[in-house]
Amino acid sequence: AKIFFQASNPGQFENDSDVLWQRGHVPETIAYHGRVGINTDAPDEALVVCGNAKVMGRVMHPSDSRAKQNIREVDTNEQLRRITQMRLVEYDYKPEFASLMGIKDT
Repeated sequence: AKIFFQASNPGQFENDSDVLWQRGHVPETIAYHGRVGINTDAPDEALVVCGNAKVMGRVMHPSDSRAKQNIREVDTNEQLRRITQMRLVEYDYKPEFASLMGIKDT
């Protein structure tokens, strides 16, 4: 899959420090060293999408079993003991975060 980007003045940037997009090391890839925001100009993570996202392929996550090997059962009693040592909390989202993310029930 190829991704195309077009700026208001293609190939031109305000100054050299703005040139963060570059050809990736793997063929047919592009790399950006910074945060990317879609429908936001203030991303606070590597990728922030404010709105719906449609994925036409697979999404891999470190927790995905397809990314793991040597999966085995564990001692349930030991795991329950560890759970009883966990700190459990309740919280409310900060109003400014909830508003920005469209969260109604904080």
